[in-house]
Amino acid sequence: MDKAIKNRKKKNNFLLPIIELKNLVKTYQTEAGVFPVLKGINLAIQQGEFVGVIGKSGSGKSTLINMLSGIDRPSSGEILVNETPIHDLTEDEMAQWRGLHLGIVFQFFQLLPTLTVMENVMLPMDFCHLYTPKERWERAWHLLKLVEVADQANKLPGMISGGQQQRVAIARALANDPPVIVADEPTGNLDSKTAEQVFRLFEKLVNDGKTIVMVTHDSDQAKRLGRTLIIADGEIIEEYLAQTFPALNERQLIWMTSRIRIENYAPGEMIIKKGAGSDKLYIVIQGQVEILLDLPGGQELAVTRMTKGNYFGEIELLQDRASVASARAAIDGEVKVAVLDRATFNKLLADSKETRQAIDKTAQERFRENIARRRKG
Repeated sequence: MDKAIKNRKKKNNFLLPIIELKNLVKTYQTEAGVFPVLKGINLAIQQGEFVGVIGKSGSGKSTLINMLSGIDRPSSGEILVNETPIHDLTEDEMAQWRGLHLGIVFQFFQLLPTLTVMENVMLPMDFCHLYTPKERWERAWHLLKLVEVADQANKLPGMISGGQQQRVAIARALANDPPVIVADEPTGNLDSKTAEQVFRLFEKLVNDGKTIVMVTHDSDQAKRLGRTLIIADGEIIEEYLAQTFPALNERQLIWMTSRIRIENYAPGEMIIKKGAGSDKLYIVIQGQVEILLDLPGGQELAVTRMTKGNYFGEIELLQDRASVASARAAIDGEVKVAVLDRATFNKLLADSKETRQAIDKTAQERFRENIARRRKG
């Protein structure tokens, strides 16, 4: 993996995104006039995330993938991948950059029919002049073993099944060890059993540190992704926001998505310390967060664990007070939280009476529970 990716900067728990979209717009000229497909999208994706993109037909899913891969160009806005502004690259520069830094997996495989399976996987290495001829063969063989089709190495693509072709396409995408893989419905043309096998392979790659952005229409797969983005009429909604705040309408969710920041915490790392000032709402999107109360004698009591979709910090924001409890990442895994600042939180309450009532109720229940537990402690 690229050394620069391994040593990504971290400051105040904000990791520098491996993918960042800034005010991304894509329009097409039609007979009826200008048609907007993507409407000012802002998005940050961290290294090692497995991100799914879902949405109705024509919502802009494939266009977004084409923007990330440089297959298509934005009408305006910026696309940074590993800090490279790919929207500024020439076609030749883009082709060279893509070969080194990005793997692409298509729904219909896109293997060259006159080359063998082995030659298809070696092709990106040849194009980018990486490795010696012997090393290319050895690496291609290793990748074909990884995706469990090494026994098909000397066959033409047309001689193997669709599932095997997709595995070869994944091996090809990995040929130059890119940090990022984008996939446009890679299981959409496969039977359910083969689709599951391919999806598990993607999960393994993410566990090994790859970042994957995948368009999918499979709702069962979407539930297993680390993060899901909903594209609605050319704009993005974070799915966990829709699940956490079901009373918000589409426009409100789109606005909130544009305002969130992602914070990352190591196992056991403190997020909020009791008595400290806090002006953020935290939503758990990966891992678990322990809520701790101080007991007489200096002991701490873990009173609950927050899991994906749970939020905390609302008592401090509503009552404008110092933190009433501590919150730390559980020791059994890294934690990612989405953060809303005070201004965003206040607008959320002002714009949705139902959401305000739900948060007020949660805050009151938690406050009463905290007092009761301290008394018992």
